[in-house]
Amino acid sequence: MSWSEADQAFMAQAIALATGRMGETWPNPAVGCVIVKDGRVIAQAATAPGGRPHAEEQAVPAAGADVVGSTVYVTLEPCGARSSGRKSCAHFLTEAGVARVVIACMDPSPFAAGRGTERLRAQGLTVETGLMCEEGAALCEGFLHRLETGRPMVRISEDGSGFDGRFVASPKADLVTELKRLGEAGYTRLWTGPGELAEALQAQGLLTV
Repeated sequence: MSWSEADQAFMAQAIALATGRMGETWPNPAVGCVIVKDGRVIAQAATAPGGRPHAEEQAVPAAGADVVGSTVYVTLEPCGARSSGRKSCAHFLTEAGVARVVIACMDPSPFAAGRGTERLRAQGLTVETGLMCEEGAALCEGFLHRLETGRPMVRISEDGSGFDGRFVASPKADLVTELKRLGEAGYTRLWTGPGELAEALQAQGLLTV
């Protein structure tokens, strides 16, 4: 698909919003949402600290009546269901009268996995996916890693900026068990400094490079 310069600029703005919340939203991924009407941003939001409210459920009320007929740029597929049983982000968007939704990357979690886009399309919204997908996927790499493995991802970092926390353990510990315990607690992205622990993680295939 060929994207306009405006589409790319608005999605870049959504990605910047989410990037600013990295490390604050676990167990949920950091998501950015920008709502545009007639070429003008009328509302924007990122996932709140602690993972709720979601970006869309903050941005839609902030847009007010102007949200009708608008375009929403969001870094991750809007959820089609909620673990809490509350109204999904797809519901928020359809009920608000949004006309078009542009999504960076899809969400394979049980509460989305295409359900969000299906719900949007079923209600007549135009849905386009894949704009700046690589950048969008990078925002939720830890979240996706935990979905796939049950463990948070671990990277080497000097200061831990943008991470959920620091992974601290003995290099001789059962590192898989330690990471699974932290995954169950909701952590998605952890950091460690260079040294013996990083070497032990790498030797066991537990370090993301």
